[in-house]
Amino acid sequence: MKIDGALVRELLDAPSGDTVLVLLEGRAQVVEQAALNSEQCHGAAVLISRAELVERLGTTAPTEEDVTRLSASLQDAVDKLGA
Repeated sequence: MKIDGALVRELLDAPSGDTVLVLLEGRAQVVEQAALNSEQCHGAAVLISRAELVERLGTTAPTEEDVTRLSASLQDAVDKLGA
């Protein structure tokens, strides 16, 4: 499982503010917060919400360097969890 800039961009570009990046069955994916209560997302671990991501970046239109740095930070956190 790889958290890359494309996933971070997908989260930033999500039409809903209630979107989150989760780990589910060994994969990182972007889902609506409401979907976390569904059987399909049972067991998902939330890494970061869109709102938290925007807060950390300070903008909804970050540079590629900022996206790369944040995706590397998220990947490092996941690696430390042993996921």
